Amino acid sequence: MNSILLSVRPEYVERIFSGTKLYEYRKRIPKKPVNKIIIYSTYPVMKVVGEVSIIGIISSNPTSIWEQTKSEAGISRKKYRLYFKGSKVAYALQLGETNLYNSPKLLNDFGVSSPPQSFIYIGD
Repeated sequence: MNSILLSVRPEYVERIFSGTKLYEYRKRIPKKPVNKIIIYSTYPVMKVVGEVSIIGIISSNPTSIWEQTKSEAGISRKKYRLYFKGSKVAYALQLGETNLYNSPKLLNDFGVSSPPQSFIYIGD
């Protein structure tokens, strides 16, 4: 199973695991096929808190992606537009089954020394 480690802000981590955020937006995506995201919750949590499967990836211009995903975005339109300002292409990782760890893990547990700016491949 191919996985990536992503840094995600705690407010969005909460929405992913509560099921109100079904898309994770990115400006770039892995070149290798991946089917799982391992989630590192950023400051103040600073731990790996769980994982979520990727069931699809949509790519288009930011406006089109927003129109397709806004009802399950888990983010405000304003923050979405700010994130993609100046971008011609947006990616939406469609999230599936979640697994919130019973106890958060350290980056070292995954052989990683510092949180990724965009993503890091884990495993194969």
